[in-house]
Amino acid sequence: MIATGAALWAGAAAGQGDPAAAARAAAVQLEQAAMGLQQAEGARDRVHALTDTVRAYEAGLAAMRDGLRRAATREGQLIQRLQAREGEIARLMGVLLTIETSPPPVRMLHPQGPLGSARSGMILAEVTPALNTRAERLRHDLEEVQTLRLLQQSAAKTLEEGLAGVQEARTALSQALADRTDLPRRFTEDPVRTAILISSTETLDGFASGLSEIAAGEIAESRADIGTLKGQIPLPVQGIVLHRAGEADAAGVTRAGLVVAARPRALVTSPTPATIRYRGPLLDLGNVMILEPQPDTLFVLSGLAEVYGEAGQVIPAGTPVGLMGGAVPEIGAILSLSGDGTGTERSETLYIEVREGGSPVDPETWFRTDKDG
Repeated sequence: MIATGAALWAGAAAGQGDPAAAARAAAVQLEQAAMGLQQAEGARDRVHALTDTVRAYEAGLAAMRDGLRRAATREGQLIQRLQAREGEIARLMGVLLTIETSPPPVRMLHPQGPLGSARSGMILAEVTPALNTRAERLRHDLEEVQTLRLLQQSAAKTLEEGLAGVQEARTALSQALADRTDLPRRFTEDPVRTAILISSTETLDGFASGLSEIAAGEIAESRADIGTLKGQIPLPVQGIVLHRAGEADAAGVTRAGLVVAARPRALVTSPTPATIRYRGPLLDLGNVMILEPQPDTLFVLSGLAEVYGEAGQVIPAGTPVGLMGGAVPEIGAILSLSGDGTGTERSETLYIEVREGGSPVDPETWFRTDKDG
């Protein structure tokens, strides 16, 4: 059980900035996620419960990676400090060993007689506290190195259980979404019309402008209004912004939307209540999810490996709409790269475009991007 990993770290020093404490807290997060997965089986709203479980696993695994990275960094700093003080440590150990092994009568004698003995006693009385302080610092550093090494050795089982748990939760979530029949619909998609629209358009603009043509009948009117959420809507995936609207990427390409870096297999959710206007492969954008949170406003999400739901469905905020692609790193790779703080584990990218009245607008007028997910 994950609790076993947490118990192994129970003796680690506590503290908000302590890598061992951070990793221990991450183990607790993963344990709670495992409990959430068990409870989700009997939940009334399994989709909601499993969504929370996947999110909990993702947060716990991210925290575990961060804790291990910080632990590796801290261990390296301590080892460098100890290596730089090897000479001082050897002399200190020699002095302490001499004092410890000398019999009391010998320590009281001095070649210059009683006065010399008194003076040496006074010097020793002054020096001993400093020696003890330095010895205590050395002991603390050595114990911390030992704790951090034990933590990293114990992390493998915790990571293994966490990665298996999140995969199980994703599979259960996919099934629960496929089984869902309680969502309202604004229209039913006509697959023939959809195929014709896809084949006749070469740009996202052209496809978005023809979305009304894919319905088999009339599209029910919507009076949804999310205007009060402008600028505060969370990103659909836990990640960091790589490129903002109008910024050139490494190839010099500029886009009208945001490019967000996310971890492999990260869950993508609808940031607001919305109607699914389209889901599936489109042009060279990979799998695309087009959401309509209110009339004449579209959220376009592209770059997903899997998409959930059906066109026409009206979904609540936080509903899973897909998964990012990529392969989850093996446990050995996570452990070996635990000292890498470059963020290279966010290898997948989600493109987010917002369209109003048929034209793209800066997504940051809608989405909050100042928080790392």
